[in-house]
Amino acid sequence: MLQAIEDGWNAFARAPWPLVLFTLLAGSIWILFQIIVRGAHALANDSVPIAYFLVVAIGSTIISLWGITGLIRGAWKSLNGDKPSFSDLVRWDGNAAGRLFINQIVLAIIVSIIVLVLRWLTNEFFAASTFAGFIPLIAGVVIFIYLSVNQKLLPAIALLQTGNPVENIQKGQKIIDATWWWMLLLLIVNTIILTFGIILNGVGLLVASPAVICISLAAYRQLFGTDDQTGFLNS
Repeated sequence: MLQAIEDGWNAFARAPWPLVLFTLLAGSIWILFQIIVRGAHALANDSVPIAYFLVVAIGSTIISLWGITGLIRGAWKSLNGDKPSFSDLVRWDGNAAGRLFINQIVLAIIVSIIVLVLRWLTNEFFAASTFAGFIPLIAGVVIFIYLSVNQKLLPAIALLQTGNPVENIQKGQKIIDATWWWMLLLLIVNTIILTFGIILNGVGLLVASPAVICISLAAYRQLFGTDDQTGFLNS
């Protein structure tokens, strides 16, 4: 874990300006998009906001995918000892974004199924006993923490490794389970870094966000190696 933090921070320090400026650009575009769409929705006085929600969901998803893939590409090149250019980060890669999107959707479906099952169990257990009703709730918290840790590296797996979404999710579970407690500590460290970024009036996120991605990718390289199986860096 300490090696991942050191390697990740050194990678960020190797090319801070492209990473910070791209984070600023992606965040600004996302905020501007929200303002424009909400303003247009308010002016239209739409009483059936289905189209509004669709535009927000699709636009926000595309911007987020672009931002994540760009930061991961830049962070990976920096971890390789190179200095990524700003053009490396802003370049759109539809295939990579599609892989990332599908993997995240499949994980979200799995989590949704688990939530629905736990919700049903909670209602059934509460009907039998108030005390028993807390058992599925506690189980849900444990499962959520477990999945948050062993799927933390799913974006990198989706972008850099071949395999369908289910296989990628299983890779995260199989490999990370062997070092689960260390990965939990790394997740806590990353959360603390992001929290400090939020505390600093949100401006600190411009540094915290790319730094956390660099640290996470350094951990990924320790566990999964440095091969780019999909050609993500060269596409």
